[in-house]
Amino acid sequence: MGRAFEYRRAAKEKRWANMSRIFPKLSRAITVAAKEGGPDPDTNSKLRLAIANAKTNNMPKDNIDNAIKRAEGKDSADFVEVNYEGKGPHGLLVFVECATDNTTRTVANVKSYFNKSGGQLAPTGSLEFMFNRRTVIEFELVEGMELEELELELIDAGLEELEQDGNTVYAYGDYTSFGTLVKAFEDKGMEVIKADLQRFPTSPVDFTDDQMPAIEKLIDKLEEDDDVQAVFTNMS
Repeated sequence: MGRAFEYRRAAKEKRWANMSRIFPKLSRAITVAAKEGGPDPDTNSKLRLAIANAKTNNMPKDNIDNAIKRAEGKDSADFVEVNYEGKGPHGLLVFVECATDNTTRTVANVKSYFNKSGGQLAPTGSLEFMFNRRTVIEFELVEGMELEELELELIDAGLEELEQDGNTVYAYGDYTSFGTLVKAFEDKGMEVIKADLQRFPTSPVDFTDDQMPAIEKLIDKLEEDDDVQAVFTNMS
């Protein structure tokens, strides 16, 4: 897939190996989900998946329980999800998803990261059309599983395609099919490793090895911020 891809993957794995950074992000995702749909994961699919994602990353049960309790406390009243769009070095387009209790702090931080990289924040909505939002469900291929048969069975639930990478399989669908696809997997008793909504560039760009350090520096700063939940770019 190229040296730039390997560089990007290695850097990302190194960042997310730091549990002191990932746990606050997972906690916020759980709190937001519990606030929106209630604290019971049996009736709140978004919360159920946020908990599953936390467990996949070895987050302790006490941390998960505390994140749910925070959704019912007074401190969660102003906890909201916000998005920012910006242009980075070498024509990089960036979509940043955040969860914050202080939007003034968050926008100031995000803006400073772009400015220091030689880029700038873009008006809200100006870059959103450059990304397709899709449901992505990750699961393991087990013995006896027929992917062609599974694909046919999940089409009515909104499945668009399956992509296999070794023993890992990714199921893709439109973002509006998130709930129905997740439920279809649950009804089949299949164990989901991770399920979320991701943004894919409509016109992906290949960046050179020389351009990657400046790009990585911006992405690093964004992903290190506790308010930032996910960063999407127009990289191939």
